[in-house]
Amino acid sequence: MANKSSVFDMIGPVMIGPSSSHTAGVVRIARASIRVLGGIPDEAEVVFYNSFARTYEGHGSDRAIIGGLLDFKTDDSQIKEALTIAKERGFKYKFKSIGNSSIHHPNTIKLNLKKREKEIQVVGESLGGGVINIAEIDGFVANFSAQNHTLIIKADDVSGAIAFISSVIAQEKANIATMSVSRKGKNDLACHVIEMDSGVNAITLEYLKSLPWIKELIYIPDIDL
Repeated sequence: MANKSSVFDMIGPVMIGPSSSHTAGVVRIARASIRVLGGIPDEAEVVFYNSFARTYEGHGSDRAIIGGLLDFKTDDSQIKEALTIAKERGFKYKFKSIGNSSIHHPNTIKLNLKKREKEIQVVGESLGGGVINIAEIDGFVANFSAQNHTLIIKADDVSGAIAFISSVIAQEKANIATMSVSRKGKNDLACHVIEMDSGVNAITLEYLKSLPWIKELIYIPDIDL
């Protein structure tokens, strides 16, 4: 079920310019990604695809992605100086560009992030007006907007897992807006992505984490909170 757009999506966010797609959307992709990682990374490789690959310097997407990885919000004036601030903080990053990829959305960014021993890969798309889609996480299809409270659960592909997770969330009276499950092969690890209209209590998250067949649980509140 697709997320409904609001009038605020059409108007666009309060942001540092020049473009909602190339700055605000990029910041949001980065801020969603560091929540998947669990904090600001020590190192980042940023791959810009298609339109982004051709314009990321001129449109400020380089500053926006680094600002977002430093957890600056879309309207934070520090975004303009993000590259300098990153250097001062010892944050290591590098940019790559791929200008013609038919399998990617025109405004796509792939982030390879590292924080101590943890490494993740996130693919995000900037859809316009500051709206984003996190398309992939570590090779799993994700497709969430980060506009809602989001649960990402990597678990063994066991029978009844979807119904069980849904029932636990239902006890919280948290309405599920979207839910998708991706797996890399039969009986392989599955990735559940659940967007909810409201949050989940810490005790419920800890209960789910304690289940032996759940290998990783990531909870992302609305990134603009």
